[in-house]
Amino acid sequence: MARLPRLSFPGCAHHVIQRGNNRDDCFYDEADYKAYLTFLKESSTKYQVAIHAFVLMSNHVHLLVTPSDEQGLSRMMQALGRKYVQYFNHTHGRTGTLWEGRYKSTLVDAATYLLTVYRYIELNPVRAKMVLHASEYPWSSYQYNALEKPIKLITPHPLYLKLGKTSDERLGAYRTLFRGRMAEQELTAIRDATNKAWVLGNPRFKAKMEAATGRRAAPLGRGGDRKSTKYLETTR
Repeated sequence: MARLPRLSFPGCAHHVIQRGNNRDDCFYDEADYKAYLTFLKESSTKYQVAIHAFVLMSNHVHLLVTPSDEQGLSRMMQALGRKYVQYFNHTHGRTGTLWEGRYKSTLVDAATYLLTVYRYIELNPVRAKMVLHASEYPWSSYQYNALEKPIKLITPHPLYLKLGKTSDERLGAYRTLFRGRMAEQELTAIRDATNKAWVLGNPRFKAKMEAATGRRAAPLGRGGDRKSTKYLETTR
């Protein structure tokens, strides 16, 4: 089956994943993490892509971003990937590719999923059993979003800012979101949408994105599937 083209829509939040080739490590030491964040800041500024959340795992990266134009995200990722691979290969005496093909991404319905994706990204080290709490992992935006440690890379999303009228209120409200585990249904929805290039959102948002982009936002219901959208519409 041919891969679907990535969806990109200006002003809409996107969840992005890029993995190391063959799931190999793409960060060896602290200097690598710092270099990646420096290149990310440079490329996101150049191509006007707001970075709301991130986590740098040993062999992959998650980003929550909002591009200002249709080409901004792809141009940012190309520039970032090129600079980091050159740095990484030179520093560690290696050659060849570093990333597992093209990055994967999905459009995110901010009204229903934005803060869920924030949590999904910043809880990655906890799910991987690398730390017991998101606050213990140094290479994620939790350090800024929950603890207010300076990270010039971050641009708060408007919905994040609405968590409180003051900084203390926002930080407290944000930390509250991280109590307990994420529901398995939420994890599956985010993973499926991102890995399969579908849209992460409610039916109204998906219909809006389909109309705006001219591309399907969700898989077609299979014939006879009584849970499919098409079947349910015929029974109303």
